[in-house]
Amino acid sequence: MALPPQEYRMRRRRCDSTASVPQVCNSPTMIVMVGLPARGKTYISKKLTRYLNWIGVPTKTFNVGQYRRQAVKTYESFEFFKPDNEEAMSIRRACAAAALRDVATYFTLEQGQVAVFDATNTTRERRAVIISFAKERGYKVFFVESICDDPDIIAENVKQVKFGSPDYVNRSMEEAMEDFLQRIVCYKSSYMPIDDEKDRKLSYIKIYEVGKRYLVNRVQDHIQSRIVYYLMSIHVTPRSIYLSRHGESELNLLGRIGGDSGLSTRGHEYAAALRNFIQSQTINDLKVWTSHMKRTIQTAQALGVQYEQWKALNEIDAGVCEELTYEEIQENFPEEFALRDQDKFRYRYPRGESYEDLVHRLEPVIMELERQENVLVICHQAVMRCLLAYFLDKPADELPYLKCPLHTVLKLTPIAYGCQVEPFYLNVEAVNTHREKPGNVDVNRNPEEALQTVPDHI
Repeated sequence: MALPPQEYRMRRRRCDSTASVPQVCNSPTMIVMVGLPARGKTYISKKLTRYLNWIGVPTKTFNVGQYRRQAVKTYESFEFFKPDNEEAMSIRRACAAAALRDVATYFTLEQGQVAVFDATNTTRERRAVIISFAKERGYKVFFVESICDDPDIIAENVKQVKFGSPDYVNRSMEEAMEDFLQRIVCYKSSYMPIDDEKDRKLSYIKIYEVGKRYLVNRVQDHIQSRIVYYLMSIHVTPRSIYLSRHGESELNLLGRIGGDSGLSTRGHEYAAALRNFIQSQTINDLKVWTSHMKRTIQTAQALGVQYEQWKALNEIDAGVCEELTYEEIQENFPEEFALRDQDKFRYRYPRGESYEDLVHRLEPVIMELERQENVLVICHQAVMRCLLAYFLDKPADELPYLKCPLHTVLKLTPIAYGCQVEPFYLNVEAVNTHREKPGNVDVNRNPEEALQTVPDHI
């Protein structure tokens, strides 16, 4: 039956009051990158921005190199970066100033909370300008300095990132490498690292050799604490993360959400197919994680390997709607059904959870995934959507509608500034549990067609 009007109004107010909006702070934070070229600053900037947006902190990266490319359409050579090139220095200062103005606009008009200022910022003079700019406006500043002298790491950074740079279009690999190494030399002549004595009043983290050692100084608040914790978790070791839902369950067959049922006959077939697939991948030191629910555990048991159970990986709690079909929810709780369609990310089931709650529950999982190397996560539809949204940098309004069909493995391989996605449908039929966003036509695609919506890379 439908909720009584009074209970509905209370529920509506509860939904409205708990549905979060972007957290607005009257003292936003600038994350200021520091370091020579090819030290992973842009890599760190992009990952940090993606993480903060995923946990609900509005964040944007301002890459000064992009401003420079807009100002100077054709890049000639490393001589542009020589400290005695006055004309070029004037352009570079103007680009940094333009980026800072855009930071102020982002905080003032767009209600941003964190801005990542991605540039070398290798001189004390440049950093003093940024500090003065922030102090005048009441912004907090946290410096992230990447220090690396390992020639192999530097060469790999140049190879992975700079050869795809607009600066080196139509240049050979040898030409690009030579020019970029000379660019680094230009910066080295004026580089002044953050000084642990002279700069002891600043807030910063120093990252040595891409994560071999860290030095943290004067963390100011919880946002900076989370940033430090995150930066101390990420690494650049080549690895792959495999995401899979459990095999088809008995409740899936009945069209019922949630619950804790076991696998159907086809679900067991998928578990066996998953075992064969994982064996064919020849993965070194693979870790397998499941939720505490029967259907993920039964799927993992078929692999014949050790697995670890995470309660954080349990499916979204549908509260009073657990084990109901969508038709039953619409009939018995029509107001709830409508509220959820209005804002699926922030809607919270009565006595249950929202997708937003789920993201916060999964934050420790993301931290551990960043620390680990090869991992297979056997989870649930809503959980997989949240994890996938993190790796693919999807916004909150898209997250609840990402297609994660049953009996499909997504192989995620981190690359320079993103994540390559390879979908594998293991050829075991299953029901389709995906609901289209209201207003979209539900074409009820089969698994192969559903996979066509998953990008090859991003």
